[in-house]
Parts: sequence; C-alpha cells; structure tokens
Amino acid sequence: MPATDYQGTSSPLTNIGRSLLPVRRDQVHAMESPIGGSASNEAEIESFQRQVADRFHDLASVPSDELLSLPWVRKLLDVFLCCQEEFRVILFNNIALVKKPPMDRLIADFYERTVKALDVCNAIRDGIEQIRQWQKLLEIVLCALGDSNVGYQRSLGEGQFRRARKALIDLAIGMLDEKDSGQALAHRNRSFGRHNTSGSHSKDHHHRSLGHFRSLSWSVSRSWSAARQLQAIGNNLAAPRGNEVLATNGLAVPVYTMGSVLLFVMWALVAAIPCQDRGLQVHFNVPRQFPWSAPILWLHERILEESKKRDRKNACGLLREIYQMEKCSRLLGELADSVQFPLSEDKEREVKQRVKELEQVLDALKEDLEPLEKQVREVFHRIVRSRTEGLDSFARGHNPE
Repeated sequence: MPATDYQGTSSPLTNIGRSLLPVRRDQVHAMESPIGGSASNEAEIESFQRQVADRFHDLASVPSDELLSLPWVRKLLDVFLCCQEEFRVILFNNIALVKKPPMDRLIADFYERTVKALDVCNAIRDGIEQIRQWQKLLEIVLCALGDSNVGYQRSLGEGQFRRARKALIDLAIGMLDEKDSGQALAHRNRSFGRHNTSGSHSKDHHHRSLGHFRSLSWSVSRSWSAARQLQAIGNNLAAPRGNEVLATNGLAVPVYTMGSVLLFVMWALVAAIPCQDRGLQVHFNVPRQFPWSAPILWLHERILEESKKRDRKNACGLLREIYQMEKCSRLLGELADSVQFPLSEDKEREVKQRVKELEQVLDALKEDLEPLEKQVREVFHRIVRSRTEGLDSFARGHNPE
C-alpha cells in the first residue's frame, strides 16, 4: 500500500471512536475527584490524544524515499520529546491523583518501561558511533578518488585505487549484520553520560579488520539483546479497562498512550540503527478507538514491509543512508575491481559519477548524524529526569512532612 493510501484516513483520525474518553459524565461527577473539575481534565487528556495522533500522522505521511531517513528519525525523536513533555505536564497537573491507587501502580509500571528504554538508547548511541566509523572509511575512498585529491587533471592511478579498495573492503566487512560479524566484540561499558574517546583495540587477530572501525566502548553487555529488550518494554502493555479509566479520572489513557509511544519509538530506532541482536518481532496490539492508533500501526506495517525487501533482509539497519552507503560502496567496489590502467575516458567518467553519488551520501551523514546522536542523548536524559521527578513526587506523597 503506497504512502498516499494512508492520507485518506487522516481526516477522521481525531473522530475515531472515543469509547474510552470521555467516560460518562454522570459517573465522573459522582466521583470525589482530588483534581479540580473533570471537564478541564477531560479536555487536557483529549488534547494530548489529538496531538499525539497529529504528530504521528505527519510521520506516517512521508513518501517511501523519506521513511527511515536520518531527517525522519530525527523528527521521530522530536515527536517523542514533545509527547514526553506534554505527558509530564499532565502528571504534574494531576499529582494528587497520580499518588493514589490505581494510578500509582500504572505510573510505576510506566517508569519501569522507561528504565528498559535507557539501554536501547545506549545501544543506539553505539550504533551511531559505528556508522561514524563507516563514514570515515568512505572519506578515505573520497580522498583517494575524489576531485580534491587529483582534480582529474591526470588519470587516477593504481595507488589511489588500491587505497580506495582497501577502505571499501573494510567497509563491506563492517556492514555485515551483527549476527554474522562477531558479537563477541561487544564490550560492557555503561557510561552514556560521558563519551569514551580513549577506546580500546581488539586483540583478536581473526577480527583485526573489524577492529579498525568497531569501537569496543559499547554501552551494553555482550549478552544484551535489542529484541529481548523491546519485548520487555512491551510486556503487559494493555489498553486500560473501563473501570481503570473511571478510577483514574481518565489518566490511565495518557499513561497507556505514552507507553505505546515509547515502545514504538524504541522499536523504530532498533529497526533503523545497527545494534546488538536486532529483532523486529514486536506485536503492536493497539485498539483502533485510539486516535493515534491508525498512524502508528500504519508506520509499523510500512517499516516491516521495508525489512522484508530482498535487498534489506540482511541489512545491519534499515536507515536509508545505510542502504545508500552500502549500494554506492558496492557499485564503486565492483567498478574498482574491473578497471584496467591506464583508465579509459569512459571508465574515468563512470568513476566520477560513482564518487559523486558517494559524496552525496557523505554530505547527508555529515549534516544529520551528529544532531541525531545529540537527540538520542537528550531522550536518555529526559527519561531519567522525568522518572526522577516522578519518584520524588511519590516519596513526598507517601512521606508528608
């Protein structure tokens, strides 16, 4: 189903059955609510639902050549940060209710999910560092064969091609899927807040070429699995029942919404970025009555379809720039293997074209990779900050002065 098919479902998104919200007004008014006015509370929750729906509709409406690109992933993280902040405000505005059963249990479960998401952020940060190492190899190729090196005032020689070919071979080895390229190189080092610039080098001679571009300052253990972590985040994530909605004055709904957003965003990051034991077999069972369910389920379907394409099945990540990097480097490598010296004019023109395509990929990485890493760090620290604030509020509530 093309991206345009989804757009036809956008207009009724905010009108998709609101069987969970609002709950019957007579029931709400019969409750002794500790917050001021159920009408304002109901409006705040409905507004949050609509904003989540609108943001994910924008993400779902992009054409195929933009889905899972660096700009798209950055926009996804922006959406998460906005949703997280609005969710934090809702909790703050209803702090008295949040401290009471059953909301205290629902919030505790949510914070437990966010803790599990921190490891995913660590793994994604390491995946971004891995892409950065590949970027350096591409820069070697560009330096050897690009205009800045020889200016094409003279024909490219065997020395330039040897240097480029070596970098391309290292890159090809490095872009193997994690399952096939030696997970044992992963090394435990949980230090997200401080970037490890010292690094360490592999002493395994069988993986010397891998050691060239794989930092051993991984932030997750050798046994860590992205697939299992995603399953843990999604465990027991279920839509609130009617009695829970009623007992929490509707607040169970944004808690479930934010839990679902958290799960989807972490899943999409694992799909896009290389990380340890990637796996996309996470079941999204979101009831259709939520206004944001349609765009999230549509995105989930589109990303799964992308992962099933023949040329993407064994990819180390579905990020579009990784695909372009692999394609450009493969074509350039095949060309480098076939050239004879001195180069003919036709071959030289073909090399120029391939190098130009490679340069475009590098430009995209230079523009968006570092900002993406900063966003992942911000997501990590925002989750930590939000959880700390919530636990502090709980502590004050259970231990009044």
